[in-house]
Amino acid sequence: MKMNIPITKTIFGDEEKEAIVKPLETGWVVQGPNVSKFQTMFADFTKSKFAHATSNCTTALHLGLEAMDITKGDKVIVPSFTYVASANAVEYTGAEVVFCDIDLKTFNIDETKLEELIKNDSSIKAIMPVNLFGLCANMPYIMKLANKYNLKVIEDSACGFDGWIGDKHSGTFGDCGCFSFHPRKSICTGEGGMLITNDENIANKVSQLKDHGAAKSDLQRHKEKGGSLLPDFTVRGYNYRMTDMQGALGVCQMDKKDYIMNGRREVAAKYDVSLKDIKELELPYVQENYKHGYQSYVCIFTNGEDISNLTKEQIDRINIKRNIFMEKLEEMAIATRQGTHAVHTLGYYKNKNNFKDEDFLISYAADRLSIALPLYAGMTKEEFEYVITNIKEALK
Repeated sequence: MKMNIPITKTIFGDEEKEAIVKPLETGWVVQGPNVSKFQTMFADFTKSKFAHATSNCTTALHLGLEAMDITKGDKVIVPSFTYVASANAVEYTGAEVVFCDIDLKTFNIDETKLEELIKNDSSIKAIMPVNLFGLCANMPYIMKLANKYNLKVIEDSACGFDGWIGDKHSGTFGDCGCFSFHPRKSICTGEGGMLITNDENIANKVSQLKDHGAAKSDLQRHKEKGGSLLPDFTVRGYNYRMTDMQGALGVCQMDKKDYIMNGRREVAAKYDVSLKDIKELELPYVQENYKHGYQSYVCIFTNGEDISNLTKEQIDRINIKRNIFMEKLEEMAIATRQGTHAVHTLGYYKNKNNFKDEDFLISYAADRLSIALPLYAGMTKEEFEYVITNIKEALK
């Protein structure tokens, strides 16, 4: 019997239904007490001093860059295999994106290529490592490099919830870290983002910038005497605030985080066992002392070939096979996705910089060969076995 298997599922229940009604009843629907509580819970979980909820992760990245004074004339290093929002946030500031290729095993920025880029361009002022699919980049090394060259570091942890190196959470290594609560992410508020930092100066700037540049938030004014008067606006800001309905969802999701994350890791562990002998798939890699957050379970489709010395021709040939494999699974109502895209191959950046696909060959390979399998807490035994059976059938 055909089953419908989505790429992921949000874990919403009666708690969320009840929680989002309360702001409607109180009338406090903009950022307020629920957002404040969500921020506190998130800061406590990630062991960060400050957390500011935003409308999404892209706006959090933009705020973080501006709070670190990244501006026109500056350059920021971004991995070339990431969601386009990473690069777009840099462009919002007027700064220029400098792409760096990735390590195909981890899907994260290839730290061995970073120093050469930095040494050759004094305009580089920051690095934006992306903790992709829930696995931290090599942040200890990146921070050593940043300190050596006096660079700012903003972690794109859109996928990084509950990803760790030792006892440090993703997003806490750099000057700030930014998270997403989109439905594809582990915890969800519809849309939504969060910026965390241990730097009080950055925190204060972000608090003001996300709220039109207001010297006080609406909630602060509401609680203080004289709140009927508007505050001063001392900087040019943005409306990047999270609503209190979203904040209410965030509080509920944080209460469920253990169930959600344990469930995702259980499914990932079952994939590790069930797919280990499938020669066409290279499974996710996790370094020692790293804890994967498994926002996605992303494999490389190798077609059973040696991919240690990839060429564009080999990538393009295997890509055809991967796409056929994905189409076969789609016919059986099993959703899959490519991991993400190589940003240098997208029209805007490709045309602006006259990039060729092979300019960042490993990112191109990740774009053309990656495949994310269905992953969510609560996946039943029957659903899991249906996926595994059809993977094996599609590869015959």
